[in-house]
Amino acid sequence: MQNDTLAEQRRRFRIEEGIFILLLLLSLLGIAVTHFSPEDGYPYWLMMVAVFATLAVAVSWFQAKKGTTDFGAIVKEQTLHWLSTLVVVGGAFMLQQTGRFDEPTASLIVLLILSLATILDGIRIGWHFSVVGLFLGACSIIIAYTNEFMLVASFLAILIVTATVFWEIRIHRRSQL
Repeated sequence: MQNDTLAEQRRRFRIEEGIFILLLLLSLLGIAVTHFSPEDGYPYWLMMVAVFATLAVAVSWFQAKKGTTDFGAIVKEQTLHWLSTLVVVGGAFMLQQTGRFDEPTASLIVLLILSLATILDGIRIGWHFSVVGLFLGACSIIIAYTNEFMLVASFLAILIVTATVFWEIRIHRRSQL
């Protein structure tokens, strides 16, 4: 019985860590897209809202299978959360279209909106999402202050993944004692 529980925990860790790494990689790709083609940055980040929402629902589904949450309630919350995010992202786009700010600034604003939405969703479904949101927020600041932001953001992503893997291994070892 305990072996089944440990195997399930390992499987869940691998899935959530895989989603976590995927979100970090897609975020780095979005930063590169925004840098090299600012006009493509906004549509990319808009698409990323849908990707983040889908992956958040997937993580919620895994948690519901465990029996810790009601999947129907979580889908309603997720839908409201991510549709609200889309509305705010649409508002940023409308402001950009009026000339209030340029496309690179609009992409940074959308990045900050996605950062906040991801941090808040992480409070509900798991700390991995909050860490991705913090990464996105940090990247928006790094972009504003550093010319070599891709190198710095990549290093930060590697540091975050390494730290989380070691943290999870440490927790897993403690649970076996």
